[in-house]
Amino acid sequence: MITKSGKPDALKDIEGSMTRVAFLRGEPIRHDKLVKAGAGGFMSAILPTGKRAVAIKIDNDGNSTAGGFILPNDRVDVVRLARDEESTKDRGVEVMTAQPILANVRVLAIGQNVEEQNGKKVITGANATLELDPDQVNLIILAQHAGNSNLHLVLRSLVDSGGPAKTIVSPDDALTVVRYGAPQQATR
Repeated sequence: MITKSGKPDALKDIEGSMTRVAFLRGEPIRHDKLVKAGAGGFMSAILPTGKRAVAIKIDNDGNSTAGGFILPNDRVDVVRLARDEESTKDRGVEVMTAQPILANVRVLAIGQNVEEQNGKKVITGANATLELDPDQVNLIILAQHAGNSNLHLVLRSLVDSGGPAKTIVSPDDALTVVRYGAPQQATR
């Protein structure tokens, strides 16, 4: 904890710092909970060891982000929506499939702009930044760039948000890319 007796010029040293995580009332101030501008980006400062931040494209209207109600520090599931080429061909009508690929993922940021709408400040933007491990990053990037799929965020209840993020499908089974009508497994 930071004390005047331990460091008389502590107030000067921490001036201009931001908190990485919230402080509870009465909790002592510690250096590991602070980040100073210029010491690297804020996003890299709040990432736990071994985690990565990856942005996925979302729509500006919030249709793929629970109507715009997803905010930083919420937990979400990531669902891939894709056209099922084989079923579409067999049935003669378009068939879509929804495939959950990640669960209980922490949202680091939504968009980059804060605007005022109807007298309230609203976060807007075309992307969501998620906290993932390196393997999950690869899975998300593959899913984003599969030709016929879109990623959607599903807001989790606060009660269901405990624990680490989970990979629902293995990266090897996660994606089928259809090229010229022929399905192929996506490679890493």
